[in-house]
Amino acid sequence: MSERISHECGVALVRLLKPLAYYQEKYGNPLWGFTKLFLLMEKQHNRGQDGAGVACVKLDMPAGAPFMFRERNIEPAPLDRIFRTITAGYDELVKRGDVHPEWAHTVKERFDFGGELLMGHLRYGTSGGYGLSSCHPYFRRSSWPTRNLALCGNFNLTNTEELNQSLIAIGQHPIFATDTQAILEKIGFFLDQEHEEIYRFLRGRDLGGEDLSRRISEDLDVTRVLTRASQKWDGGYVLAGLIGNGDAFVARDPSGIRPCFYFQNDEVVAFASERAPLMTVFDLAVEQVREVEPGHAVVIKKRGTVASAPFTAPLPRASCSFERIYFSRGNDLDIYRERQALGGQLAPQVLNSINHEWGNTVFSFIPNTAETAFYGLMSALRTRRRDEVKAAILQASREGRLDEALLDDLILRNWPRGEKVVSKDIKARTFIGQETMRNQLASHVYDITYGSVRAGVDNLVVVDDSIVRGTTLKRSILRILARLDPKKIVIVSTAPQIRYPDCYGIDMAELGKFIAFEAAISLLHERGQNALLDEVYELCRDEVARGGSINHVRRLYDPFKPEEISHKIVQLVRPKSLEWQGEFEIIFQSIESLHLAVPHHRGDWYFTGKYPTPGGYRVVNQAYVNYYEKKEGRRAY
Repeated sequence: MSERISHECGVALVRLLKPLAYYQEKYGNPLWGFTKLFLLMEKQHNRGQDGAGVACVKLDMPAGAPFMFRERNIEPAPLDRIFRTITAGYDELVKRGDVHPEWAHTVKERFDFGGELLMGHLRYGTSGGYGLSSCHPYFRRSSWPTRNLALCGNFNLTNTEELNQSLIAIGQHPIFATDTQAILEKIGFFLDQEHEEIYRFLRGRDLGGEDLSRRISEDLDVTRVLTRASQKWDGGYVLAGLIGNGDAFVARDPSGIRPCFYFQNDEVVAFASERAPLMTVFDLAVEQVREVEPGHAVVIKKRGTVASAPFTAPLPRASCSFERIYFSRGNDLDIYRERQALGGQLAPQVLNSINHEWGNTVFSFIPNTAETAFYGLMSALRTRRRDEVKAAILQASREGRLDEALLDDLILRNWPRGEKVVSKDIKARTFIGQETMRNQLASHVYDITYGSVRAGVDNLVVVDDSIVRGTTLKRSILRILARLDPKKIVIVSTAPQIRYPDCYGIDMAELGKFIAFEAAISLLHERGQNALLDEVYELCRDEVARGGSINHVRRLYDPFKPEEISHKIVQLVRPKSLEWQGEFEIIFQSIESLHLAVPHHRGDWYFTGKYPTPGGYRVVNQAYVNYYEKKEGRRAY
């Protein structure tokens, strides 16, 4: 993606099913589980670079000994810093003789992260700021093990204010900071309630302190806690939690918006936001990794049992298609094939755009996330060209004019030509305070391969995975491509036009920043349809007030065909100062082609405006109200 979009976070959880001594004996490493946690997080570092955090719970610690630990960091390269800090502390313990690596009991007793339950989080800051207090995991502490909770997640809720009000209604004093805090307190409240109900049931049975605590731990129903806590949750989420008694859970939203996978054998249970990291870290075949079912919680009890059960009513599945287009790493087999298919689906439009000028067209891509789609496009183009060549050869043979010159012309001089025209060099450094200077630096993130295009002769087709705001295209990409002086530039987006805000994880909240929305507004102004802007404003405001589920913003796009929006986008992103006089076109994926390429992830609300939860409709209508009233920021949430 040529524009930076903050998006979904990443989670990882590792539950060791054997004592630490087992891993020391088998793998020569009492920190085998801790190492696996780090690798799972490192393989998902694409999912969050604004902060990282890890938590640990040790099982069966004696009274008076700490059993829950946490480390967080929001500095540059936070994941690296966290594990450097923790491992440096471990090395110091070994150096002093406090810990002996071959005596696993010393690791568990004296090293904070020498436990059986480990959890990690990688954060992209989409709400709540970027301070340490907004960094996961969140902690809720108590002297009762079953009331301690460490929580992290990959999610956005659309109704945080409503959740906070429900906490106030039960007598709490919530901190109005993030949806994470609201969820933490909500789960914590019902965790307390579950504890109290079991305690009241058992206290008349003449149980001693240790027996009472053990029975409460055994009888704690984590799924029931989540069912009670989640009654009003609206959004996309994967939540991972550690409870102080040694229980753990991972819960997924009922629409399956956010992804989560897990693996289990007799040694370990491990979870991650993406499938491929589990396969790599644990050397697994694809069929060994399971998906956490939407609306289900996978609960690992302290005794080591693992069970998946529904905790909330199911909704129609709406798994996020942007995960497949861009966010998840492309080394997952299915995602790799889907991205190839996304590129291949665009072949007919591309050929029409270049008027089938095979010999005078160079194909390339915006690095790095559009590369796989580029391969898919090239494969589809070669297949089409092969069919054309075959038909031409057969026809020439029938007519008796097949010769070496004709074969040279058909095959050697008219074959799809791919080049790495664009390369990615640097990123603008955030320590530059002046905005003008930052923009100038950003314009040099990309560079070109000089001489890769014949000036004035070749068309240049460049694949990108999506176009959101159009700012990088306008400020940087189009300018540098124009230096090559192609006859025509075609930017090909593997995603459809992004028209609506996302409220389930991606940092795309302000309508006015979408280039497709800007194009629609410009067309309405040009055609004297300004009254529609006022009409939609009144409808959106009323819809928000009554809590309805109609997306009135869609009416702003109804007067126009997608091609009209695309043409206006071309006009908006083409710099007026650009001296290059060649033709410029942008091609977007169609919704139908998206569904063909990505058949099992039909969540497409940012393209179609069809949201899977009621909160989504409130967000999109509120986003337009904010735009109309010239209010900036993520106020729609």
